[in-house]
Amino acid sequence: MFKQHARQFELASMVLMVLGIVALCQPWSLVLHQYSVATIIAGLVAFNVFSRIKTPDAAQHAESAGTDAAGTDH
Repeated sequence: MFKQHARQFELASMVLMVLGIVALCQPWSLVLHQYSVATIIAGLVAFNVFSRIKTPDAAQHAESAGTDAAGTDH
């Protein structure tokens, strides 16, 4: 499941980081401000995990091009 949807999870983690930054900068809700750093860190950890998962399409494309998924030659 994670390999098929890794790019969507990566996008969702970026959105989570942006929402954490917005929550950090807003002046109206103390609860949002208190949990904003935890939200940013959770998004950052999720982004680091999901950005390293190779999707099946990227792995097949890299094999046909003679490079690995990071773009380096074998």
